[in-house]
Amino acid sequence: MSRILVTGATGLCGRALCLRLLEKSHEVFAVVKDREAKLPKGVSPVFIDLSKHWEIELLPSKIDMIVHLAQSPHFRDFPERALDIFKVNVDSTARLLEYGKRVGVEKFIYTSSGGIYGNGSHAFQENAPVVPTSRLGHYLGTKSCCEILINSYASVFNIVILRPFFVYGPSQNQTMLIPRLFRNISSNKSILLDSSCGIKINPVHVNDASIAMMNACELVSSTVINIAGPEVLSIREICDLFGSYLGKRPIYEKVSGDSRDLIGDISLMKKLLHVPTVRLRDVLEEFAQKADQTTN
Repeated sequence: MSRILVTGATGLCGRALCLRLLEKSHEVFAVVKDREAKLPKGVSPVFIDLSKHWEIELLPSKIDMIVHLAQSPHFRDFPERALDIFKVNVDSTARLLEYGKRVGVEKFIYTSSGGIYGNGSHAFQENAPVVPTSRLGHYLGTKSCCEILINSYASVFNIVILRPFFVYGPSQNQTMLIPRLFRNISSNKSILLDSSCGIKINPVHVNDASIAMMNACELVSSTVINIAGPEVLSIREICDLFGSYLGKRPIYEKVSGDSRDLIGDISLMKKLLHVPTVRLRDVLEEFAQKADQTTN
């Protein structure tokens, strides 16, 4: 049993991960800013607003492992919320690394983003070059900065950097890509494609992603691993799947531009963490249930 600190514990992956860690009899602490936050029974809350100034003395005096999943909810709001994004994504990471050094953690796990690879015609392996920082944009730039910060602590404790690709699941924010496509088709809104099929991706269900994250806690050496799903789908294939389920014909609108895919190679994920099995077609009812809850 380990004492594990999780940030972003009320998010899609964070909540699922906490439940899995509890099942493994770990002692789980969750950093949350809202005292009304609904955490799984058995998780100990640590009340900190990562978007404000905070001191590491607020954290537990002894922790074995940190799983840093938190990110600013305002990641799209640049430059208006640039400081909020920086505080949550970068400043809090630096403070958690220093905290980990002080209390002697064994491992620091960080969720970056598959987006830092950019786009291309092939699946990206973990050793592929990332996009130059001048072209990453603010949000992905913070992810790249954090990877640099974290790697500098590799001599202090083990570090595991996870790069997720389009995680989806039943409690996800409806503005994210996969649920947004479902809602657009449900409400007869156009789907913009910059080619006949749009980009290809391999989205990963939260069940597979959270199992991989839990198993990352067992790794004994530092590494970088992609987290993605078992099938590659174009945007058009995803929307046709949703349309067939809803009994609606998706409305496609062609826009200018070149489609360049964003696919994560999952060879290392399957070898070290978990073989993903959940396909999008297997969980279509989750999207309908969420849409009904949103409507009601």
